[in-house]
Amino acid sequence: MYYIYMLRCEDNSIYTGIAKDLEHRLNEHFTKDEKCAKYTKSHKAKKLEIALETKNKSLASKLEYAIKKLDKSKKEKLIKDPNLLGEFFKEKIDINEYLLYKIT
Repeated sequence: MYYIYMLRCEDNSIYTGIAKDLEHRLNEHFTKDEKCAKYTKSHKAKKLEIALETKNKSLASKLEYAIKKLDKSKKEKLIKDPNLLGEFFKEKIDINEYLLYKIT
């Protein structure tokens, strides 16, 4: 499985990434590990907002790229209502390939 996730940073910006091991990757971001993203080194990650699961890296990369192309207001709407994935990407991505990951 691969995960696409969106993090809220302390400056209220949103970082989007992919990971094979979500917990491990989030720990890298939150602790500013040397392997964390350059963006989260300078924009402290505060909170996981949403995570989606898919079966392979290709599908994860495709959705990550599409989300990164959204403007901030659409990212905020997507965080509030993940069902908007279908509306935002209906022409580009088969949304049935992605599941909302249950965050505990």
